[in-house]
Amino acid sequence: MIVTIASFKGGVGKTTTALHLAAYLQQHAPTLLVDGDLNRSALDWSHRGNLPFKVVDEKQAVKFGRQFEHIVIDTPARPAPEDLKTLAEGCDLLVLPTSPDALAMGAMLQMLEVLQTLETDYRILLTIIPPKPNLAGEEARMSLENAQLPLFKGGIRRLNVFQKAALAGVPVYDIKGDQYAGIAWRCYREVGEEVLA
Repeated sequence: MIVTIASFKGGVGKTTTALHLAAYLQQHAPTLLVDGDLNRSALDWSHRGNLPFKVVDEKQAVKFGRQFEHIVIDTPARPAPEDLKTLAEGCDLLVLPTSPDALAMGAMLQMLEVLQTLETDYRILLTIIPPKPNLAGEEARMSLENAQLPLFKGGIRRLNVFQKAALAGVPVYDIKGDQYAGIAWRCYREVGEEVLA
């Protein structure tokens, strides 16, 4: 399976999503994470610590791709419409992470305008969902459901443990001594289950 993570807006958890979906898929079959983002955030994450899957840049992807059952692709932020078309047509599932704030939701809706002209399987993933009593996550979910857009049932909570994982260079489940590590991993495990369903 090829899963591509794309967003028109930075700061919505695109790399965190790519990395943790790769970690989930690796538990089921050999998985490769291709870092196509110009910032090389996934490669930086991997160089800081120890990830249970291989991370390469897009130039190395062809060489290594044959060795893996699953490939997760982290893309550059704000791909041009023609690049988005290529990305969408080259994968089995396109994951669109968005935080529930107005700017991120607006950028994601712009992306959907491009995708509506394509035959592609895509799903929206709500990320960086603030804790209650803030209702932004629930309101965003309701709005997307009312618009009958394809949406993951699971969502990713806003938790500081994700930053700890990035600094340590490990998946969030490897962070010891933080009570939220298990909750953070459960968020991505539930999304991973939906990807493989």
